[in-house]
Amino acid sequence: MDKPMPNVSFRLMSFVFKIRDSLKPRRDFLTEADLKPGLCVLDYGCGPGSYTVIAAELVGATGKVYALDIHPLAVKRVQKLASKKGLTNIETILSDCATGLETGSVDVILLYDAFHLLGDPNAVSQELHRVLRPGGMLSFSDHHMKEDEIVSKVTKTGLFRLLRKGEKTHSFLKAG
Repeated sequence: MDKPMPNVSFRLMSFVFKIRDSLKPRRDFLTEADLKPGLCVLDYGCGPGSYTVIAAELVGATGKVYALDIHPLAVKRVQKLASKKGLTNIETILSDCATGLETGSVDVILLYDAFHLLGDPNAVSQELHRVLRPGGMLSFSDHHMKEDEIVSKVTKTGLFRLLRKGEKTHSFLKAG
């Protein structure tokens, strides 16, 4: 399916994200995702972990965050961050699509700045729909896409329906 970017590109992206995150905190995005203690979250396309660590802090010790990425350096970076911060509620997944998670096991999926990179967005949408519990939410942001494009591409399969548009994210509910 998709291929990971070259290591040098990943390292450059991680550096740029570190600067971005200091100027525009990622916590603001996660506020719109309404993360609470005890929830199970999937950070799909986690990259260097900008959202993963904050999500893990928000869901607390009773919650769980799965951080999935296609790039081995992303997975290693998240593991290192989790260890450094003493977060035992983060589990990493190295994959280009399949999560390996149980059907209906996730409360909230974070899909931030990754959709435009997907080689097979329909396969990813099907996998996300499968693992999301009934009533679960997909929190979506991709600054590479226009608002109408976001809504049409996420809802076109009929797997998700728009719940609300926030200031930074779109929230979709699992349909069916």
